[in-house]
Amino acid sequence: TGQRVIRKVNKQLLCIIRLSSSRSTIIEFSAQPVSGGECKSMSTDEGSGLAIKKLREFGYAFNAEGQLRRIDDITGEPGEEPFKFTISDDHNKNQEHYEKLADQIPEIVYDLLEQNGLRRTYVPEDIPQDEATFIFTKPQKLVEPKKLIVLIHGSGYVRAGQWARSLIINNSIDHGTQIPYIKRAQALGYDILVTNTNDNFRIINGENRPIPRLGHATAHARYVWEKYVMGCNPESVAIVAHSYGGAIAMDLANRFTKFFEDKVFAIALTDSAHFQIPGKAKHVVLDIACNWVSSSAGLDTEIYTGEGEMHSVSAGHPKHEWTSYSAFESVFKFLEEKYERSQVIQTSKKAKTENN
Repeated sequence: TGQRVIRKVNKQLLCIIRLSSSRSTIIEFSAQPVSGGECKSMSTDEGSGLAIKKLREFGYAFNAEGQLRRIDDITGEPGEEPFKFTISDDHNKNQEHYEKLADQIPEIVYDLLEQNGLRRTYVPEDIPQDEATFIFTKPQKLVEPKKLIVLIHGSGYVRAGQWARSLIINNSIDHGTQIPYIKRAQALGYDILVTNTNDNFRIINGENRPIPRLGHATAHARYVWEKYVMGCNPESVAIVAHSYGGAIAMDLANRFTKFFEDKVFAIALTDSAHFQIPGKAKHVVLDIACNWVSSSAGLDTEIYTGEGEMHSVSAGHPKHEWTSYSAFESVFKFLEEKYERSQVIQTSKKAKTENN
């Protein structure tokens, strides 16, 4: 089947993660005791193992399909009961319970990124790692990639590798993470860069301090784009961004317009939260961008948004947080069409140059 099996072990938990080349991410968690004393996790970061253990302390685990389920009291395995927000008549207690459970999601997703071959690069590079944030890339050092895809999540609590935390909790890992996009991009020959634009602060000496030069989402994106995207001298670049990630993409297009003209062949946005297309970059954006908006209309139904506005189509779902998942196939069809178009244009330009 071409599946890899990664066993991650600690003295109370056996976690098996199976990763296939398809869209699906199959995950198995079990609470079997491990014999032979204490074993160290095979992960490059033990955070995910601790996060999985904490989930179990809340009475939940992910099943083989990547769905969060309440642990069966008899078997100790994930049962059929999904996550329930309401555990008390006190709304504040319910919200606190949800947030504590949700706090475990980032480390679990980070580990899935690493199991898919991506590696962390700490940024900025000139400060201690525990004071820095990080991005994920594959390969770790990007060097003149033929095709590079950059993934940008939205605002709020989501971190690298996530589109929608609520979908991870209430539906599945495939629904709410960027893993399906990463798998498809890998299959299509892309190098990959996953941003982490909401990770902007670290507690240092008891104070919550902004990370130098990356203290807010836009600053993070600008730094990473200039240092790692432009810095690796790619032949061609595609962007996929959700929600506020669309506003970040527009800022990048406005700030680095010449690079976008020369290198960026597609911008795929899912229910983007950008307010307008920057005037300086408008000619570029209108030529290469599409926004899949939340709508009850069928997938790819044209949505008119006004004269001179970005091309928009239905994501095939009326809810904002679902758009990246529901538009998945359409997004990659768009990327491949735009890439083929860019190659024709480049070939034509090269032929004209040689003839001159």
